[in-house]
Amino acid sequence: MAAPDPSSDNDLRGILAALEKIRGDHSHLSSSVEDIKGKVELLASLGHAPVQDVKDEAEESTTFEHLESGSKTALVGADTPRKTSGTSRIILTTYPGQSGINPIVMDWGNPDPIKRGPVVVSRHPDTVKKRNAIGAHGGSYSIYYALAVASKDLNVDHRPDFTNTEPPVNIGPFPQWADPKKIVSMDPWGHRAPFDFTGMIKKGGVDIRPTIAVTKAHMKLPELKQSVESGRLKVDGKICLNESGELAVTKVAVEPVWYLPGVAERFGIDEGTLRRSLFENTGGSYPELITRGDIKLFLPPIGGLTVYCFGDPAKMSDPNVRLALRVHDECNGSDVFGSDICTCRPYLIFGIEEAVKEAQLGGSGVVIYFRKEGRALGEVTKYLVYNARKRGSDRASEYFKRTENIAGVKDMRFQALMPDILHWLGIKKIDRMLSMSNMKHDAIVEQGIPIHERVPIPDDLIPEDSRVEIDAKIHAGYFTTGKVMSMDELSNVQGRAWDDVDNETHIAHEAMMFYS
Repeated sequence: MAAPDPSSDNDLRGILAALEKIRGDHSHLSSSVEDIKGKVELLASLGHAPVQDVKDEAEESTTFEHLESGSKTALVGADTPRKTSGTSRIILTTYPGQSGINPIVMDWGNPDPIKRGPVVVSRHPDTVKKRNAIGAHGGSYSIYYALAVASKDLNVDHRPDFTNTEPPVNIGPFPQWADPKKIVSMDPWGHRAPFDFTGMIKKGGVDIRPTIAVTKAHMKLPELKQSVESGRLKVDGKICLNESGELAVTKVAVEPVWYLPGVAERFGIDEGTLRRSLFENTGGSYPELITRGDIKLFLPPIGGLTVYCFGDPAKMSDPNVRLALRVHDECNGSDVFGSDICTCRPYLIFGIEEAVKEAQLGGSGVVIYFRKEGRALGEVTKYLVYNARKRGSDRASEYFKRTENIAGVKDMRFQALMPDILHWLGIKKIDRMLSMSNMKHDAIVEQGIPIHERVPIPDDLIPEDSRVEIDAKIHAGYFTTGKVMSMDELSNVQGRAWDDVDNETHIAHEAMMFYS
């Protein structure tokens, strides 16, 4: 047998030494990551904006450039092919002062849109180092954008062509746009962004997109035809166009853009607390909320709002013209599908009708529709509450308790941010507020917009099964021109029972006995 080759032994020892070095480097890297994580958590808990001393070495510890060959465990996305203009690195976060990071200046509240700067949130390679906002365009639809890119239905390098997308009517600017305390949850210049910064887009390659769009349309609802037939609405050919009750309307869609210092102040909390809660309670989805204290804008993954303006849009901001307003929070079950367990659709239709009447009298009528399904608790929670109500006694005296038992809170709509859209529209006062909500009323008045008259929903429009809701809300503070019931009286207000509730309860009981 041939003697072992000494050179082979040396090679093996060299390989083992190299592996030990790699193991040591990996251990050191893991330790560095944990150290950075500890610093970030400490600073966040103290409410401070982190951190200037973590720079290039932090970049290396939060990106993945390659994997050890032969590894059996791969990072998610490690086999993704390199994009033509992209990078194979997975960038988890960035830091202020990091090499190459140079965010476009954002002077929130500056009356000059050019000096103020655009909202830049794209992570496109030409833009990522210039970002001055956290999050993504599209609100809740940003996830579908990610799916479209992942499935290769959308080219990551696609840039929108904004030709002929300008607003068909002029809105603003108004003095409120230059007050950083009046508008904190939307970009007042969001409808002008791609048109005000064409040079930066074309020459600088910066991906700048609008967060507001304005258009004109017709609205057709079956109840409006009935309004015309009954004589409540008059056909004028301008606003109410024909006997079918078809309406001419100007529409504005708005995606949320949060100025974090202003949002925090609006809720009476510090910015660090807000950032930490947003980070931790979105599953850690936006680490730059913690690592980029220099970035003050956040585009949250939530629904926005739509404005429906009847009549001349220029009249909305005219203090010499009467204004009727309905602020409505989304209720898909009632608004779209006609559920009668609440007053949402009847009140919405009433609000539209009254807004049209005001516009026909020479004033302005506005309906604002917020995407806050189920008091911003969501439709799943809403339906669970419905089940608990209908399997119980469904009394008005227990209305809010059912929600609190499941969600832990009565309401998460946070109306403090709602008046921002009124400031954006230039509204200075409201002559007729088509809402009974004390929370909406108080939020608007606290923002310096007086309300001259509050208009409750007429009793004949309240569905029978929604008396539980409306009577409970009136007891809790909703405006009414009628009686406010006592708790004893509320206990006698009962909703419609499920026809099969007794049978279903029996089946559930039998099932529990079977599995016990």
